Amino acid sequence: MNSHVKSQVKSQVKTIALAMGLAMGLAMGLAIASTAGAQATDLKLMTGPQGGSWIPLGGQLKDLWEKSVKDLKVQVFPGAGIANVRGIQEGKADIGLANSISTADAMSGRAPFNKPHTDVCNVASLYPQYFQFVVLADAGINKISDLKGKAVTTQQRGNTGEVITRHFLEANGLSINDVKVSYVGYTDSVNQMKDGHAVAFGLNTQAPAGAVMDLEAARPIKFFEQKDIYEKMLKLNPSYKLITLPKGTYPKQDKDLSVIGFYTHVVASCKLPVDAVYTMTKTIADNTKTLGTVAKDILALKPAGMAADIGVKFHPGAAKYYKEAGLTVKTN
Repeated sequence: MNSHVKSQVKSQVKTIALAMGLAMGLAMGLAIASTAGAQATDLKLMTGPQGGSWIPLGGQLKDLWEKSVKDLKVQVFPGAGIANVRGIQEGKADIGLANSISTADAMSGRAPFNKPHTDVCNVASLYPQYFQFVVLADAGINKISDLKGKAVTTQQRGNTGEVITRHFLEANGLSINDVKVSYVGYTDSVNQMKDGHAVAFGLNTQAPAGAVMDLEAARPIKFFEQKDIYEKMLKLNPSYKLITLPKGTYPKQDKDLSVIGFYTHVVASCKLPVDAVYTMTKTIADNTKTLGTVAKDILALKPAGMAADIGVKFHPGAAKYYKEAGLTVKTN
């Protein structure tokens, strides 16, 4: 092979090597960009059970976030307070609605969680939740112990409402095995109560609850005061609060009621980009009137309420927004 041919071959080899290098670099760059884009622009949001307020609230958040975060697409799935926290920890969801008592348990690995959930961060508290325990007025239930052997309905296993119903019965001297429990969604619970297949219904949600309003329109019901069991409830979960369900929350409620309470809040994977979560947090603060059409308590929500310390570390993106609002929150 003469020198001229050798020179041409070397030139071609260099050209091919350069082209292959560029192609590989471009492919790697696209792969990295694609992965980053998926993390920032395709999020899974877990909400609540059918018939509850979290599904429409999740729909509102999806619409607002997709408008405020460039190229963001949010997929909304049904869920439950405990399941949503687990979903984020296990990488099955990116963001979700949760209950402060359950999330606080997850931080330390208390039951029903089997280990500390370190990849779950707080974004914003939204509104108080009220544990409401109602019975059919004509069922002869004058005290909770009268429920022994009776049919009780509550949410599916893995839902915060199911756990609180269990605690509520225990604080009143009954175990879950002392009653006949149906673990179903709000809609099925209401239907069972209407048909007389259950005499009591335990749920936690905002107030007034659509499910309770629906039931009260069909059957006379009564509520149980919970102040006398509060200390016993605290022994079961130190994050429980005693809050007031104001007189007139429901048409036939003629007095204030003290009930077990906690907060609905937004949680996210701690791995989500800071800027995206910052914008999502700011969007909540800027759109309380819109969100208040689903949960009226959000109408009065201010940044200080969003940043309430509920024993759950904040996402750095949320902390960035609160710092701008003059508030300091814990991120570890």
